[in-house]
Amino acid sequence: MKTLIISLKIFLFFTVLTGIIYPLLVTGIVQVVFPVQANGSLVVKGGKKVGSELIGQQFNNPVYFSSRPSAVSYNPLPSGGSNYGLTSVKLKKFVDSCRAQFIAFNLLDSLTPVPPEMLFASASGLDPHISPEAALLQVDRISLARGFNPGQKKELARCIKELTEPPQFLCLGEERINVFLLNLATDNIR
Repeated sequence: MKTLIISLKIFLFFTVLTGIIYPLLVTGIVQVVFPVQANGSLVVKGGKKVGSELIGQQFNNPVYFSSRPSAVSYNPLPSGGSNYGLTSVKLKKFVDSCRAQFIAFNLLDSLTPVPPEMLFASASGLDPHISPEAALLQVDRISLARGFNPGQKKELARCIKELTEPPQFLCLGEERINVFLLNLATDNIR
C-alpha cells in the first residue's frame, strides 16, 4: 500500500509538472519572445483577419498570383503530401495536369519551362511560398487581368523583388516569395 501511495504521488507530481506547469511556462515564454508567430502570424487588413503568412491559400482568380498545388486542397487539418512515388502514374498525370494548367492560365508558350514548385505539392500541402521565377511568369496575366499600365506592371515586378526572401540562414533552401503577402501587395498597386 505504501508503494501505491508513493506511485500515485509521483504520478500526480509529473502530471501537474508536464501537463500544466511546463505548457504554461513554454506558452508564456513564446508569447513574450515570439508573439506574432505564437498567434499564427495572422495578417489583419481593415480590422479583419484575412489569412496567415504561414499557411498557403488557393488563389484561382486571374488577378492574383497562383499558389503551388496542394495535395490536401489547402486544408490545414489533414495536412500532408500525396505520397506518390517517383514512378507513380498518378504523379505523372498530376504533374502533366499542373503544367498544362499553369501554361494555359498564364497564357505562356507551351515550351516555357515551368518551375517545379508549380508542378509538385509540398510535403505539408500548405507551403505559402513560390520562387521569384514562378511569380515573374504570372506578371503578364495579372497585369492584363487588372488592366495595369506599363508603370503599374513595373510596380508589380518591383513588389516581387522587394518581397523575395533569401535562403534561410543564407544557406538553407532557395530564394522564395510568400504568395499571400504578394497578393496583398498587388491589391495596393493603384
